[in-house]
Amino acid sequence: MSLSGLAQALTHEPSYTAIITQAGADPKARLDEFLIGSPDGARPFLLAGIAQQLAAQNEPTPPVLLAVTATDREAEDTVTALESVLEPGQAQLFPAWETLPHERLSPRSDTVGQRLAVLRALAAGGASAPRIVVVPIRSVLQPLVAGLEKMQPVTLRVGEEQDFDALIRSLASAAYSRVDLVSKRGEFAVRGGIIDIFSPTAAHPARIEFFG
Repeated sequence: MSLSGLAQALTHEPSYTAIITQAGADPKARLDEFLIGSPDGARPFLLAGIAQQLAAQNEPTPPVLLAVTATDREAEDTVTALESVLEPGQAQLFPAWETLPHERLSPRSDTVGQRLAVLRALAAGGASAPRIVVVPIRSVLQPLVAGLEKMQPVTLRVGEEQDFDALIRSLASAAYSRVDLVSKRGEFAVRGGIIDIFSPTAAHPARIEFFG
């Protein structure tokens, strides 16, 4: 259910307007640290209002608002709440790794895909970039591989010609794992003239059949 109408109604509240104006101002213009105490239910509206204020003051390239939460669950709940206030895709979650640095475990493939999707959207900018990125504090503290957002994805288009062996090499170079049966994101399988690919950023795997 969309709550955008309620967000619009709040713009007539003097206290709400004062907070949004101050929070969206240039940090260099502030004399003191700006702290806001608010109930949980008000936070999505405040974040959305601040993002809109920043967009209005910095057209045509508005900055992205980074919202840091104490826990992973709080970050997920915040994004869910923001989706009721903003347009689809304007609020995105940048999740933390579930694994610790010393553990010999790989993070979940859907976590990898979600992080890559956010990084690519931020790198692309423009209309595809989110207005708000919500991150748990653990995600802020975890380092990123330099240049990861610049890694070019393997791109396929309907109707275009593609070399079979070259595609396999491209997938391997892009860190896809070759398996017998695709079951996780970041995997691909080859059987005859068929290649199954599960993109890290896709909801479901795709099958490509080569003819000729």
